[in-house]
Amino acid sequence: MEMSPWVERANKVLMKNVGRLPVVFSRSAGAKLYDVNGKEYLDFLSGIAVHAVGHSHPVVVAALNKQAEKIIHVSNFFCLEEQILLAEKLAALSGLERVFFANSGAEANEAAIKLARKYGKTRMGGKYEIITAYHSFHGRTMGALAATGQPKYQEAFHPLPGGFRYAHFNDLASWEAAITPQTCAVLLELVQGEGGVVPVEPAFFHGLAALCERYGLLLMIDEVQTGLGRTGKFFAWEHLGVKPDIMTLAKALGGGVPIGALLAKEDVAAAFEPGDHSSPVGGGGLAFAAALAILKIMEDEKLPERAARLGAELKAEFRSWQQELPIIQEVRGWGLLLALELAIPAQPVMRACLEQGLIINAVSPTALRLVPPLNIDEDDLTRGLAILKRVLAANIK
Repeated sequence: MEMSPWVERANKVLMKNVGRLPVVFSRSAGAKLYDVNGKEYLDFLSGIAVHAVGHSHPVVVAALNKQAEKIIHVSNFFCLEEQILLAEKLAALSGLERVFFANSGAEANEAAIKLARKYGKTRMGGKYEIITAYHSFHGRTMGALAATGQPKYQEAFHPLPGGFRYAHFNDLASWEAAITPQTCAVLLELVQGEGGVVPVEPAFFHGLAALCERYGLLLMIDEVQTGLGRTGKFFAWEHLGVKPDIMTLAKALGGGVPIGALLAKEDVAAAFEPGDHSSPVGGGGLAFAAALAILKIMEDEKLPERAARLGAELKAEFRSWQQELPIIQEVRGWGLLLALELAIPAQPVMRACLEQGLIINAVSPTALRLVPPLNIDEDDLTRGLAILKRVLAANIK
């Protein structure tokens, strides 16, 4: 891939804490991105599940422009109209009565951890431990990193905050064994995104919910990646029929404008008192306006239902590919959060796709993650799939 002068400039000034690919983008529309040389790319990564309604959706752009002219920010001593409207909307969609806004998924998870601990301290006799899953990912702030069950993300930053125990995903006995007299909550992704797009098994989840009921533990669901239509429902827990005590959102909520949200049941949220937790911006006017526009698009265009339909079609398509592309070992995921497990390294496949104008992600050494916009044009979807199939076919020896 030809190195752009922009990449060279980036390499001189940006910190090297991210393994960036040698592409610099200058504009976007729908499922398409264009680099500084004008080359078109189909985005099947959606900013890692951020652009659920595509890039630069005109309704979202209009909402941002209108809000910028109206009001962008006030201190957290006051509310904005859009903040209240968005909280009301999320509460109505989820049935969780209270909302706190942050600026990212990691911040939302930090707030959830603090809320669980405050609840454990004041309502559960001082309990503080939280159980999370091996191969989970909850963010890169110190608390969220401690909750993340992947040593590769943690090793360079010890000592991490204590109070976390880990159990094996989809292994109920492992979770019950991890419960101690100090346990106050469990924190779980229903599809482990950074863990390779591995969905929860319904029997395990229902068993875990029963354990929470039996031991009086809070059930916390991290919906940062799965929330807002991605899996075929507005929230992934809706597939399983068990509403959590605490839920976190981000990514698709702002469509690229920084925002995260912590939602909780009324009695759980009441553990927070003034001064316990805050954020000077906490989303802010632009993010609230973007989120309201995005949620309206999702409802008007029935995007969760579309994600369910397209996801089922794509899984069937990928499984049909296995007959001629035996390097595809497994197809997994929910809705439009999908992965192909390969018999070969995923990184070269991802890079070959990028060369041909398709953005996907090597989410593990042998797995490709596909998370296209929920409203992706059928022609763009077909063209992207053709690139992917062509690259996979070229890797058969």
